[in-house]
Amino acid sequence: DNGTLIAQALGVPESVIALTFVALGTSLPELATSIVAAIKKNPGIAIGNVVGSSIFNAFFIMGAAATISPMKVEGISTIDYAVLIGASLLLYIFGQAFGQRTIRRWEGAVMAICFVLYTVWLVVSATRG
Repeated sequence: DNGTLIAQALGVPESVIALTFVALGTSLPELATSIVAAIKKNPGIAIGNVVGSSIFNAFFIMGAAATISPMKVEGISTIDYAVLIGASLLLYIFGQAFGQRTIRRWEGAVMAICFVLYTVWLVVSATRG
């Protein structure tokens, strides 16, 4: 709540708050689960957690919410959708295209850097405009 209040005080739009603070807060348990699974050499749990959660959120959560009350899709830009599609493609490319079905450390670092860059872009573009 305090992060949301600070962001609103700085004039950051609700969509940016949702795409960063809320997303981080709801994804931290998944991060913990995936890290523990990776440490225990059980990558299937880590990958399944991320992919399954994404599919569940995109289809079931959005579908159930829209069934209860229709939702306008506003505040989410074409760039946000492009980043979502790009993240999915990057996961596919890193996980499949190189033939080893392994996401290596450098690939994980690229994915983490992409997230940081996207978050910085969100904040910078929100404060400009």
